Amino acid sequence: MKKLNLHHLLLIPALYLATGCSSTSQPDSQPVATANEWPYGVSYEIFVQSFCDSDNDGIGDIKGMTSKLDYLAELGIEGIWLMPMSPSPSYHKYDVTDYTGIHPDYGTMEDFKTFLEEAHKRNIKVVIDFVVNHSSNQHPWFVEAAKDEKSPYRDYYVWAHKDDPQTKGEGKTTGDDSHNVHQWHEVKGSDYKYFGYFWGGMPDLNFDNPKVRQEVYKIGRYWLEEVGVDGFRLDAARHIFPDDRPADNHAFWEEFRAEMQKVKPDVYLVGEVWAEADVVAPYTKGLPALFNFEMSWKILDALKTGNGDSLAIHHDRIINTYEQVNPNFVDATILSNHDQNRIMSEVNGDVNKAKVAAALLFTLPGSPYVYYGEEIGMQGKKPDEQIREPFLWDTKANDDCRTSWVTPEYSTEQNVKPMAQQTKDPNSLLNHYKAYIQLRNSSSALTRGELEPVNMQNRAVGAFLRTTTDESVLVLHNLSGKEVSVPIPASLQEHSKLVHQHNAAKLNSNTAILPAYSSIILSK
Repeated sequence: MKKLNLHHLLLIPALYLATGCSSTSQPDSQPVATANEWPYGVSYEIFVQSFCDSDNDGIGDIKGMTSKLDYLAELGIEGIWLMPMSPSPSYHKYDVTDYTGIHPDYGTMEDFKTFLEEAHKRNIKVVIDFVVNHSSNQHPWFVEAAKDEKSPYRDYYVWAHKDDPQTKGEGKTTGDDSHNVHQWHEVKGSDYKYFGYFWGGMPDLNFDNPKVRQEVYKIGRYWLEEVGVDGFRLDAARHIFPDDRPADNHAFWEEFRAEMQKVKPDVYLVGEVWAEADVVAPYTKGLPALFNFEMSWKILDALKTGNGDSLAIHHDRIINTYEQVNPNFVDATILSNHDQNRIMSEVNGDVNKAKVAAALLFTLPGSPYVYYGEEIGMQGKKPDEQIREPFLWDTKANDDCRTSWVTPEYSTEQNVKPMAQQTKDPNSLLNHYKAYIQLRNSSSALTRGELEPVNMQNRAVGAFLRTTTDESVLVLHNLSGKEVSVPIPASLQEHSKLVHQHNAAKLNSNTAILPAYSSIILSK
C-alpha cells in the first residue's frame, strides 16, 4: 500500500481548498449500517456478570442483557461477543464444567434463545466465548481422569511423572497472556502431574487425542445448530498444542473451521492470539478473524507519547503481513478487553485522550470491538475483577440494573458519569462513540476502504487516506496536548469537504488546524 510523503507532495502546484464547513456532524445525522456489513461492523464485548441484573440478586444475567439490546442497537452495534456463560466454579467462567449448559446465575437456555431471537430481530449477530484449550479441574472428565489412571478420560488431559524434568518449570518465562511459570500441577496422592498453562484450576485438554477433538467439534456443532449462535471467539487459540508446535496449532484451527462450516457455512470465528503480526498471521488460514493486539499496543503508546505519525504505517505493515497469508482476513481491532487495563485508566482519566483513541479505532481499518463500558469511560486496572466492574446505567438511586457482585474500586460515580447522564450531554464520551460509530457505519471508505499512510511532517499527527471505488476520505488526528497546524498535501487538496470533526478542528485554506486531541475527516 502507498505511503504519501509531504516533502515530495509540496512540489505539486497547490489546489484551491474550500473552507465553508466548520461544524461537526451530529450523532443522529448518519444512518446506522445495515446487517449485511457484518462482520465488518462494530461489535461489543459483554461480561454478563457485570452488565445488567434483572432479578436483583447482584449478578448480571441474560434477561438483563436482553433488556439492553435497544441501547446497543442505538449505539450502532452489529455484533455481540459474550464472555463465558457455561457452568463454572469461578466468577469469570473461563474454567468450564459443562460445555453445553448455561450457568444458573445467568438464567436458562430458553432465556438465551430468547436473547438470540431478540438480537437477531435487531440485526445484531451473537458470538460466544468458546473455551476449549482447557476445562475446569471440576469438570467430570478431569475428576474421573485424576482419580483413575485407567479412566477413559485420562488421555483427555496431559500428564507427566512428578520426577520428569519438564514438570519443574526450569527456564520457563511468562508470556503476554499468562504470568504462570509453574504449569505442571500435583494431584494429591498421585505420582503424576497434569499440565495447566494458565493455572491448576484449568487443566489443558490433550488435542493429540482424536476423541478430544471430536468432543470439541460436537460441542461447537451443538451451539451452532441447536442453539443458533453465529460463531465463536476462540480463547487461548495459540495454546492448543505446546509452544514449540505452532504448525499443529495452525492446522487444528483449519480443521475446526472446516468442521463448523459443515453445519454453518458462514460461521464467524475470531481468535485470541496474544502476539505480534508475524506470529498471528499463520492463524488466519483457519481463523478468518483475529484480534489485533499489536495495534492496540501501538495506539496506547501513541497516546502516552503524543506521537501519532507512525500509527498508520504500523497498521499498514500489520495488514500486509496478514494479507500475505489470507487476503480475506478480518482484522478485529480493539482498544482494550477483559484481560487488559481499561483504556480510560491507561490515559489517567483524560477524556480528550479517550476520545481521540475512539476516533482512531473507528477510522483506522478493521472490524472494531468495544469492551462494555468503554463508551462511558469506565476505568479499571488489574487485578482482573477491577477491569470487569459493574456497568453504570444511571445514578445508584435510579439504577435498577446495576450489578453488585463486586464492590467497584475504579468505576464509581465519583469517576464515571453513568450512561443516562451522558446520553443528555452532547459532548459526552458516549455521544462521541455514537457519532463515530454511526459515521463509520455510513461510510464505505471507513468500513472497508484501503489504507494509505500520509506523512504530514509533524510527529503529533496521525494521518491517512481511506479509499474505496466510490469514496475517499482524508483523516487527521492530533495525539498531542498542543494545537498544531499542518498544510494539506497539494495532491490531496481535493479533500476539501468537512465530513466530521471534534474538539474544534477546522480547515483554513490549505491548512488543517488541529487543537489538542482533535480529529478532522475530509472528503472530496
